[in-house]
Amino acid sequence: MTTLLDLLVGSPSLLALGEPTHGESAFLQLRNEAFLTLAEHGYRSIALESDRAAGLIADEFVHGAAVPLDRALTEGFSHGFGSAPANRDLLLRMREWNAGRPDRERLRFHGFDAPLEIEGAPSPRRHLTRVCHFLCDDREAEIDALVGDEERWSDTAAIWEPGRSVGRSTDAQRLRVLADDLLTELYLQAPRRPEGWQAAFVHATSAVALLRYHAAAAAPLPPEERFARLAGVRDALMAENLLAIRAAEADRGPTLVFAHNTHLQRHGSTMTMGGTEMSWAGAGAIVASLLGDRYAVIVGSLGVSPALDIAAPAASTYEGRLQQTVSLPGYVRASDIGPAERREHDYRYFPLDQAAVENADAVLHIPTGVDPNVLAARILALPGVEQVVASEENGSPEGAWGDRFFSVGPDRRQPFATIVEHDVPGFDEASQLDRPGVFRLNLDLGRAEFERLFGFPPKAFEDHRDAFDFARLDTLLPHPCYALYAFGSVVMPGPQMLPEIDRLLAIAHARATERHERAARRTADQQE
Repeated sequence: MTTLLDLLVGSPSLLALGEPTHGESAFLQLRNEAFLTLAEHGYRSIALESDRAAGLIADEFVHGAAVPLDRALTEGFSHGFGSAPANRDLLLRMREWNAGRPDRERLRFHGFDAPLEIEGAPSPRRHLTRVCHFLCDDREAEIDALVGDEERWSDTAAIWEPGRSVGRSTDAQRLRVLADDLLTELYLQAPRRPEGWQAAFVHATSAVALLRYHAAAAAPLPPEERFARLAGVRDALMAENLLAIRAAEADRGPTLVFAHNTHLQRHGSTMTMGGTEMSWAGAGAIVASLLGDRYAVIVGSLGVSPALDIAAPAASTYEGRLQQTVSLPGYVRASDIGPAERREHDYRYFPLDQAAVENADAVLHIPTGVDPNVLAARILALPGVEQVVASEENGSPEGAWGDRFFSVGPDRRQPFATIVEHDVPGFDEASQLDRPGVFRLNLDLGRAEFERLFGFPPKAFEDHRDAFDFARLDTLLPHPCYALYAFGSVVMPGPQMLPEIDRLLAIAHARATERHERAARRTADQQE
């Protein structure tokens, strides 16, 4: 086992960290920790698998602009990734880092994807209009006339039926010339218009990217070749964006890039469709061929994911072998991983194979994701623990159904731990538990442990309340409502926190056991 910093002997300018699936929060939570660690060692930017133009809004937020967090999340990410709680944390932590620092030390946020989804792409109207505004170029009427009805561009059937695509129409061809002219004009005005130039450039290249993608969608190819071509064009656009980001960041420090393994791996990407295996060069393969050893790749590997219903891997697979050697999330040098079998692929998870391992510098293996069931199992493994799950049957209020309460002995009025998945309107809303998939573990720490952890006694909590972001993940905090009673809480603890969670559970369980034994002794004395 090695640390992330141990892997950086070659000092790459672009460090790629991959995930084998979308939807397992543990990868995003570990990514956040990795980036903040790298920031302490000179990294100054992060690039995510998200629309590059949209990322300009998120970057404004992290630089302290008056952009509401909700807008930064909804408009600053594509593919719905702004709804991931860990991405909220990423933006806030970057903004906190940047506060009061000079520009050369500030962290920048980038998206590096094209402004499209795999099932369709919009027109370039919005991006071309933004460039026209910057250049004070009055061509909006011409753009509107050429784009026409937006629906003919966003028609999802056009991705699979080239005859329905507008990509090779006369209007689209004229728009490509217009976009190229605007890009040329941008360069001509760069010496006298530095303020806002980079943002205008991103919108100009986004317009060009969309027109390229639509042209590829209009190519009369068989379905299998068509998918590979579109996937390849998207990855080529990603690679172009990554190289542009590195050019912009070259004087400030290295960049961490985070995306699905298939976009970052050095070797070609493949997928089987209709019994035919398709292949194309992914963004990582393109960038690696151009940057050489300035590009490093850590591919992601996953054992179990309760959130995605991914069960434990067979022991003979790469993931199974890693499960036997890695008990907590950790980095393993690729050269230390021997041959193994490929795990079954069901499109929720892209498994490791020989090519992925041989072409990577390291593997980040996460043995398990963490959800309420994982935590409940650890709590119920403690001696004498009983669980009550709030439900309609036991008279619990509807807003609490599914929340879990753990106690020792028959007295359930004072649980030592709870797992809650709902806000209580007007009372307990600070953790924003009504976000999809979000839950919170609450623990009775006792006064001594509470003060040791937070530096003040429970009775002084209100004097310190404003210092805490109660919606932050992976962070032990005073309970937003019951800190006065020495309770702490953690929103969505990641797998790397499990040892500390176990330690705190032992403290809370010991306190509950002691209370139960005292009560039992009192009852026995009264009966005598």
